[in-house]
Amino acid sequence: MTPARQSGSTPESHSSTIVLSVDAMGGDNGPATVVAGLQRFLKECPEARVLLHGPMTELEPLVQRRHLQDKVTIVNAADVVAMSDKPSQVMRHGKNTSMWSAIDAVRDGRASVCVSCGNTGALMAVSMVRLRKADGVSRPAIACLWPSRNPAGFNVMLDAGADIRADEDDLLTYALMGASYARNGLGIVRPRVGLLNVGTEEHKGRAELKVAHELIGRAAPQGEYDYIGFVEGGDLPSDRVDVIVTDGFTGNVALKTGEGTANLISGLLREAFNKTPLSKIAAVLAMSSLSRLRKRIDPRRVNGGVFLGLNGTVVKSHGSADATGIAAALKLSFELGRSGFSDKLAARVASAVTLAQDSQQDGSRATKSAGPEGE
Repeated sequence: MTPARQSGSTPESHSSTIVLSVDAMGGDNGPATVVAGLQRFLKECPEARVLLHGPMTELEPLVQRRHLQDKVTIVNAADVVAMSDKPSQVMRHGKNTSMWSAIDAVRDGRASVCVSCGNTGALMAVSMVRLRKADGVSRPAIACLWPSRNPAGFNVMLDAGADIRADEDDLLTYALMGASYARNGLGIVRPRVGLLNVGTEEHKGRAELKVAHELIGRAAPQGEYDYIGFVEGGDLPSDRVDVIVTDGFTGNVALKTGEGTANLISGLLREAFNKTPLSKIAAVLAMSSLSRLRKRIDPRRVNGGVFLGLNGTVVKSHGSADATGIAAALKLSFELGRSGFSDKLAARVASAVTLAQDSQQDGSRATKSAGPEGE
């Protein structure tokens, strides 16, 4: 692979700063929107530095127009991963793409976090190959933020679609990773973890959920979280839980349903307040309250799914994100980088196998000590 040309100052020279690696070419709205989001983010976090990956000739004018040369270094990458590209195709022919280049910057230690709006399947595939799965992780997970009534304003849900399957050991690992994310990303010292199920009663749910219920509960002291047991779909935005654990199929359906519902509510409110002259007057009178509501349910505020279980942190932004959404994903990435999240998560995940084995052994001892009556 030909060494990339670079333009601008070198973020690596600022040892005390957090460097983000950004794929400029993955979004539906093009690199201009990514650079606009960068400008908003850097205005809020001026101490950050960015490696921006994509075609030099296309990115240089965009960066110069917004006067970001002192904080953004362009890393030339001629090719682009399209949303229609298959992960296998990208793995064979994608070494010169902006996505591959952005991930390699994290792999090589030049940046703390990679951010991309691109093809989710390709991003996960390249991330797994270039960064590798962390020890003890069978299936990485995507963690997303869900608007909630908690003081932080959000709950963490995982997996949001990295893998449609998850056995009991995977769910235990998700609980440990999700608790670490809530601790470092949201500042929750002792997160409350719940396991998503069709009911809160212990006899409900699939066999692997029942086993995971026991494993997650036993691992809570070592994992430094409080396990509240099974939770239902209605608890996703509640204030009784901080981390919701589920498989990728269920999580992705819930996520897309929630986003669609938020957009529906916004649309219905606009229609209702624009229907008659009287309703328009009412809208003016309620403007401040409506603005607060719109902000609370705006999907752009929670843009950014974090890939957990890799030897490095990758944040996936929505492909259709606008400048506001991209700035939100960058801010989340910056907070994770500043907290040293990757190293802390690696230490937490490394203990997952031991915790699972210890929990299983404790369960076996309890069953044996119960004797025939316990069976």
